Formats: sequence, C-alpha cells, structure tokens
Amino acid sequence: MPDSIDDDLYRRTQALLEPGEIELNGAIVHTDYGSDAEVKMMQATIDAGDVIAAAAGHDPADCYVYSGNDDTDFSSNQHQGRTLEDEAFVWECQQLLREGTFDVVLYYEATADHEAILEEIREMGHEVTGVVPDNQVE
Repeated sequence: MPDSIDDDLYRRTQALLEPGEIELNGAIVHTDYGSDAEVKMMQATIDAGDVIAAAAGHDPADCYVYSGNDDTDFSSNQHQGRTLEDEAFVWECQQLLREGTFDVVLYYEATADHEAILEEIREMGHEVTGVVPDNQVE
C-alpha cells in the first residue's frame, strides 16, 4: 500500500473493487481543492474521467457524466461516466472532502490501461494513487 495516503481510504477504495459483474481497478486523485473550489474539483473529476474513457477505448466526446440526481442509489458527490450511445459504464467516482481538501476516488474496468491512466492524471498536475484488487499486487 502506498505511503502517500491514509490506510483507511486505500482499504475503502480497494473494497469498492471487490469482485462483481466486472473486474475493476481504481485511482485516488488527491487535489488541493477545498470546499470553496468545488468547480475546480468537478473539472478535475471530468478531466480524469476523460483520461479513463480514452484508456478504456472510448472517445471522451462520446461519454457524459451522470450525477444520479434522479436516482436514490446515488449520493450527492457520486458520479458516473457513461457512453452516449448505450449508456454503458465507463467510470464511477466519489468526491470526498477529507482534512480540508477533496480526494476523488475513481474506479473503472480493469481492461483500461491502469498505468497510462495514473501517468496522465499525474501529468495533469495531481497526485494520484493507483488501487488494484486485494488479490493483485500494484
């Protein structure tokens, strides 16, 4: 487990990757955005989602962000990237305000290029921690 994040957040993110219908990997994007910079934090979320979409073989222009405003299964800071054509899952995130700044926890299909995603998010200027299922070594 990386030293740069707290153990609890890493374990909670890893739990989101538990086996289900699809295999998932994840990323925790650490921002320096506080609650007064929610627009910047949301833009960072969208930008990271575009990176994930491209790494998963989708054109980001053919994807949209679903915020679940009409869905009781979604919380207010939970979003999904979906394809326009068939509304297929591309990524999901939770935006967490922790110790004064936002961490954006994203997870996506394991078939996407995990290392390329992490590298491109770093190139955007964010610290990012990759998360893989417990039975895999990062």
